[in-house]
Amino acid sequence: MSASNATATSISHSERRTLQRFLGLYAFLALLILILGSTIYYKLQKDLMLQTKRLELEEYSKELIDGLKLLHIYFDRYRTYPRNPLYRSAIYDADSVRIFSTLDDPEGVQLDKVIYTTGRVIQYIHVLDSYYLGAKYVVVEIDDDRKWFVQTWKNILLYGGALLALFLTAGLVLVRLFLAPMRHAIRLLDRFIKDTTHELNTPVNAILTNIEMIDTEHLDEKTTKKIKRIEIGARTISNIYQDLTYLILHHKIASQNREVDMSHLVQERIDYFKILGESKKIEFETDIQPGVKLYIDEGKAARLVDNLLSNAIKYNRRGGEIFVRLRPGELLVQDTGIGMDQSAIKDVFKRYKRFDTSVGGFGIGLNIVAMIAKEYNLHIDIRSKKEKGSEVYVRW
Repeated sequence: MSASNATATSISHSERRTLQRFLGLYAFLALLILILGSTIYYKLQKDLMLQTKRLELEEYSKELIDGLKLLHIYFDRYRTYPRNPLYRSAIYDADSVRIFSTLDDPEGVQLDKVIYTTGRVIQYIHVLDSYYLGAKYVVVEIDDDRKWFVQTWKNILLYGGALLALFLTAGLVLVRLFLAPMRHAIRLLDRFIKDTTHELNTPVNAILTNIEMIDTEHLDEKTTKKIKRIEIGARTISNIYQDLTYLILHHKIASQNREVDMSHLVQERIDYFKILGESKKIEFETDIQPGVKLYIDEGKAARLVDNLLSNAIKYNRRGGEIFVRLRPGELLVQDTGIGMDQSAIKDVFKRYKRFDTSVGGFGIGLNIVAMIAKEYNLHIDIRSKKEKGSEVYVRW
């Protein structure tokens, strides 16, 4: 794969988020389907069990009705309600008033149904044609052994789990198929960026080197201004090149960490960016304490400072100011630019996030700052007010 490790990491994160969102929605819909299917299956199994039990309970009810008929005819001789250890029963009159019962819970009988479960028992209701002993309804009850219930849930969990795994596997395959064209396009874009940045390096360095060799003191004002504009453009391209190179190669290049003189580095980077600031009439004010050290890769420290200064220039107003303060453990870059709302600050470190498309750029500068800060456990704090400017604190 020709794409860089850095960009590949970004792609994998994007793919992971896409996979998580798609699979989350897919799993939710699959669960809904499985729950619906399980509910229907459960109801069918319950109905099947009740139909099987109904045959048994109808036989019991016939036996009970025969007993009630004999008791009705020979009531003067036999006064004992018919009983059987295989079932419990009850009789109700036409007004649903209980006449006699051996049920566990005679209050919960539903005379408007034929067969149903309640609690852990099954009840069957038979309507009499002839009212023996004044009874219209005969209720027969047996215990529900719940074997059907246990077996039904075993099947639901076993087959439902297998189907869910199958659905998720199919979803994973589908989303990878959908991502393949996007992944291919991003790889092509990465290769293009890598090749472009590589080709930019030599001509940009050649321009800057030759500009620095020009003695502007002996040139007329118009020519000097033209050379300044060329230098500003070349330095802008150079800064973009450095950012793109960092994104492409920072995982491949081992960090050369050492005690870096941040006082010298910050002043050097300010001197470099003053020329860019001059194009917008921006004044730099500094308060740099000498001898401030930080254990870091010097190139990464330069990228961090460069992007803070570049953003302060880019989002500053014409004729604005930039204040840079360096103390042991803290770097502050403050500008008098357009600022931003508090709601936007939380997204400021996202890659390719731009809050003002009119000022140009790719939206990668503060993302690079965040990457370096995370690597070296630096703490970034941004305070900003709309139309008032921004303050960026880097603490270690």
